Amino acid sequence: MALDTNNTITGITGNEIKVVDAGYDNSKMENEDFLKVLLADLQWQDPLEAKDISEFIANTVKLREMEVLNDFQSTVELLKSANETNSLLYASSLIGKTIMYEGSQTFVKDGKGKAVFSLEENADTATITIMDENGNVVESKTFTNLQAGKLYPFEINNSNLQDGYYTVYVNAQKGDITIKAKVYSYAKIDYVERENGKVYVSFGNTKVELNKVSQIGG
Repeated sequence: MALDTNNTITGITGNEIKVVDAGYDNSKMENEDFLKVLLADLQWQDPLEAKDISEFIANTVKLREMEVLNDFQSTVELLKSANETNSLLYASSLIGKTIMYEGSQTFVKDGKGKAVFSLEENADTATITIMDENGNVVESKTFTNLQAGKLYPFEINNSNLQDGYYTVYVNAQKGDITIKAKVYSYAKIDYVERENGKVYVSFGNTKVELNKVSQIGG
């Protein structure tokens, strides 16, 4: 059962009974109107040919569920868009500032810079190496008896180094086993951008996701 195009139902005598106003959108039927249509149809139907109202109820419920789902999806998309915009606005405040992030390109200025690393497991030794854009080693230091999860800072102080970004590499060993290391470098943010729903901070020839930033300043 459903309303016809004139929003009426047909009574037992064949007369059309108007239930709701013309132009009414059935897909947006309120509870009160739904009950009005249901009761009117039950009242005017032929008792000898009673209609099965289960299909009408099921279809109406489906319409309401779809309406609620569409509204929910629209709300989610709106919140997602607002969150991305807020993230971009927040990231823009980092332009010109120094950050520490998870990655291997660290900034050196006036011969000075720094990097930090940590290990997933204890290690006997760990050698941190700083290389220029041509792959030449410009700084290196070996640490011993390292603990898992501890942060190990390394200071770069070499007046012969030009300003720019240098690659940080860590090789940690426990006997003959190589231990995985996580490197944190420092960078000065040039600009920010949003791509495929994610916000990135960019510097030099590198860009990283905003969630990779672990410290501002330093």
